[in-house]
Amino acid sequence: MRRIGLLSDTHSFLDERIFSYFEECDEIWHAGDFGSMEVIDRLRAFKPLRGVYGNIDHRLIQAEMPLNLFFHCENLPVFMTHIGGYPGKYTPRVKALLSERPPVNGLFISGHSHILKIMPDPQLGFLHINPGACGNEGWHKVKTLVRFSVQESQLKDLEIIELARH
Repeated sequence: MRRIGLLSDTHSFLDERIFSYFEECDEIWHAGDFGSMEVIDRLRAFKPLRGVYGNIDHRLIQAEMPLNLFFHCENLPVFMTHIGGYPGKYTPRVKALLSERPPVNGLFISGHSHILKIMPDPQLGFLHINPGACGNEGWHKVKTLVRFSVQESQLKDLEIIELARH
């Protein structure tokens, strides 16, 4: 079993509460817009990190993180990218990637919108997660994180964590 802490859109800011909420996690996944290498370095020093670069991330971050990330966690297929849309409203680029390589019975993760969204795609057969935003930049009123477990290719114990902005 793997415990996962998922976040996005930090925009160069890491709320210290993230570290306590993700203390029991085995890995941190970041769905883009890190904003700075310092965010990457601090997260990597804390836990193993998987992530993708976002539209605000400069060339150094793009050299560290891919645009698209396809992998398996405990046999659960995962596709992560920053700008992807959501079921019924995928971007053309992501729609093409999903038609070629859908994470069937798995996860499609994206960020960018700053809107927390967890919804199934019954047509393509996976769960979409956008963890919202947990940085200080943007119009969101509440910072959000997602925490879950993956066991034997099954998603379990999915939790939404809200952090009041300050």
